[in-house]
Amino acid sequence: MTDDQEVEGLGTRLREHRLAGRLTLEAAAARVGLSPAYLSRLESGHRQPSLPVLLGLARAYGTSVSGLLGEQTGTADPVTRGGAIEPGRSGGWGYRRAGAPGRAMQALRVQVPPSVQDAVVRVHPGEEWLYVTKGRMRLTLGESVHLLDVGDSAHFDSLTPHCIAADSPDGIELIFVHTLLQSPAGELCLGDAPRI
Repeated sequence: MTDDQEVEGLGTRLREHRLAGRLTLEAAAARVGLSPAYLSRLESGHRQPSLPVLLGLARAYGTSVSGLLGEQTGTADPVTRGGAIEPGRSGGWGYRRAGAPGRAMQALRVQVPPSVQDAVVRVHPGEEWLYVTKGRMRLTLGESVHLLDVGDSAHFDSLTPHCIAADSPDGIELIFVHTLLQSPAGELCLGDAPRI
């Protein structure tokens, strides 16, 4: 990403990855639990994906979130410098890389505005670790709802159905670390959540 955190070219990269995998819009959307119309809006740059949607698309396309965001891979520099996380152009989640790309796990700094809630429950192989740096987060793990404040963290198996949302008026910021395990069932949506 650029220093001002604009996710330039994200829609184009999403489309290129889908076409490289020889997937129709409908087939790719079905793999991630999205509507074809919503995926089309992501590819045209009219919508900004939430982190779970971005993770699902990365898994479906066999790449990383950093790859979709246009991060340069292959760098040997182990240090990642901080900076502001700018909100997404469509009021969506904001992202900033917090670790080196091309590794078995990926770290991101994430910003979730209060008005953007992800109603889709996610299930996928791997592990996730979250650390709240600003605001209060509502984390749903299976049937349990946990409220995490600044300094709180959660570490869980990603096969546990989960959902992340802001529970504070100014949104939340968190450090998000996840493993990049690939699986044919790499992204499942459960429950009665509407497809986006």
